[in-house]
Amino acid sequence: MCKIVLASSSPFRRTLMEKLTLPFIAVAPDIDETPLANESADAMVLRLAEGKARALAGRYPDHLIIGSDQCCVLAGRITGKPHTRENAVGQLRQASGRRVTFYTGLVLLNSLTGATQRTVEPFYVTFRTLTDREIAGYVALDQPLGSAGSFKSEGLGISLFDALEGRDPNALIGLPLMALGAMLRNEGVNPLLRNP
Repeated sequence: MCKIVLASSSPFRRTLMEKLTLPFIAVAPDIDETPLANESADAMVLRLAEGKARALAGRYPDHLIIGSDQCCVLAGRITGKPHTRENAVGQLRQASGRRVTFYTGLVLLNSLTGATQRTVEPFYVTFRTLTDREIAGYVALDQPLGSAGSFKSEGLGISLFDALEGRDPNALIGLPLMALGAMLRNEGVNPLLRNP
């Protein structure tokens, strides 16, 4: 029986999780993701990541439940998913030529013991100066309407950047696997120490 649950409906997080070659199931959590008044970006992603994990604890009472959430901070403001073409174009215009910070909150909840591990992984993206035609072309081709920051770094979005800085490039896609690996090892789960 699978004992790892990824609390996410994101196909990108599922693909990242598959890199660890551990059996898991992905289940969409049902939580309110509205930011709180005066909440910092790192506090918000950690709260939402933990909320996602805890939302599934009752249904999976003897599991390791992974919650993750991400946001983009541009010019000092939290920027969410664009959801529309117009918003995506606007976000990319604002990001053009700037350094943008992404925060990914990660929580591993042992629903049997209640043990909870938490971290926030920052990642920095420097956008090159983009023309309006490039922005419009990118949005039309990659359709990043459900992605924080209005791009998919695992797709054509990589062509928007001058530099990427951070410990784990997987964090930019939405699931910091290095930090998750350490958390899983703390729970006695190591993908390198399994019988083939």
